[in-house]
Amino acid sequence: MNKKEIQKGVENALEEIRPFLLSDGGDISLVSITQNVVTVELLGACTHCNINKMTLKNGVEETIKRYVPQIIKVINVNG
Repeated sequence: MNKKEIQKGVENALEEIRPFLLSDGGDISLVSITQNVVTVELLGACTHCNINKMTLKNGVEETIKRYVPQIIKVINVNG
């Protein structure tokens, strides 16, 4: 996959995840993709949710890796 295909795959994965986050009052934004690491920003209710690390690992990262297997990890700019 080239850089453009990777970005499109990540964006498609985020679109799959977004309805679940929106239903809980949150959202997600793609910040960057650098050396197969995706940086996102969890927004809204997701910012202060006590399970956002689990959501990031088990929901967001898992879905992105399904779309783009080259991705190593997903990190949240807010920690």
